[in-house]
Amino acid sequence: MPPTNLPTYRPGRTGSNRRQFLQTSAAALSGLALSSCGWRLADVQSTPILKSSADKLYIYTWAGYTDEALINRFAEKTGIEVIADVFDSNEVMLARVQAGGGRAYSIIYPSDYMVAEMSGLGLLTELDHSLLGGLERLKKPFQNPAYDPGNRYSVALAWGTTGLIYNTEQIKDSIEDWTYLWENKNKLSKRMTMLSDLREVMGAALRMLGYSLNTTNANEVRKAYEKLKEIKPYLASFTTDAWRPQVLAGDLMVAMCFSSDANEVIPENDKLQYVVPKSGSSLWTDTLVIPKSAPNPEAAYKWINFMLQADVAASLVERLSFSTPSEEAFNLLAPEVRENQILFPSEEVLAKCESIAPLGKFTNIYDTFWNKLTSE
Repeated sequence: MPPTNLPTYRPGRTGSNRRQFLQTSAAALSGLALSSCGWRLADVQSTPILKSSADKLYIYTWAGYTDEALINRFAEKTGIEVIADVFDSNEVMLARVQAGGGRAYSIIYPSDYMVAEMSGLGLLTELDHSLLGGLERLKKPFQNPAYDPGNRYSVALAWGTTGLIYNTEQIKDSIEDWTYLWENKNKLSKRMTMLSDLREVMGAALRMLGYSLNTTNANEVRKAYEKLKEIKPYLASFTTDAWRPQVLAGDLMVAMCFSSDANEVIPENDKLQYVVPKSGSSLWTDTLVIPKSAPNPEAAYKWINFMLQADVAASLVERLSFSTPSEEAFNLLAPEVRENQILFPSEEVLAKCESIAPLGKFTNIYDTFWNKLTSE
């Protein structure tokens, strides 16, 4: 079932690599064009050459959210070539757009809370719903989300949860909550990771302490920082994507991750298990938006309409391993996919989750504690 308590926000899903990098080292490939399959890795320092050609569409997306089959299918249908640059966090994406490096893109994939932030900064085009077909196919919570009432600026593409993936051969006890990491930090020392994501990591500690992911109480944020400071020496790293090969190789025993990534990795090792901690975690949504600087808005609307097609959305669930907000697409999925509790968790699990909301000026408090945590 879909979330019924949908957002004020998904992460800085910063993380997303709710989303793995292109099965390859981003550092090794940074700035290279992968033109044969329509992929490029975006460089925050560079500005893409503006292309206003009607037969080209530049998109800025999470890795793992677009593949060659999708790009080719769109090209066959519309005659438009898609060139996809990838980012690994909402904050990296926003910095690039604000620095002028996003002027080539006609479609961007921000997470829910980032839609609110970008629209507040005047960076997004208000959508013309008369040019869209398929919003009615979205599950009700995604038709009027709190982060973007009435889908004024965005269309939901994917959603999921954040939790822990662990090796049941190495960890005999069932992990039920975030507290397991602290209670077993010596056994897990340098064999566990947390996301490279301010709001997700601070949010995990806040939920463990019984607070909201979106608290604006500075004392509660400080307590979350102090708990994280306790465990930091025992972490192998803060990483959004590098945990994957390490978990599969058995070098890591447990990793904080996004449900879509867990669902993709677990078939490679049946000893792996994913859990949403009982004290609560984040519920995220990733979206499609058109920036105000879009050089090809006509193609952008064609891309959104294409992605709203039920058969396209269903194929992405099965190929790229993320949960669809489309009711019609969900009904097209094979029974075993619809019943997959990682992609489509129960209402009981979803009731524990909270969406990450924009914090306005209070973001500075989170930034201060995060910078202290990661620099110490």
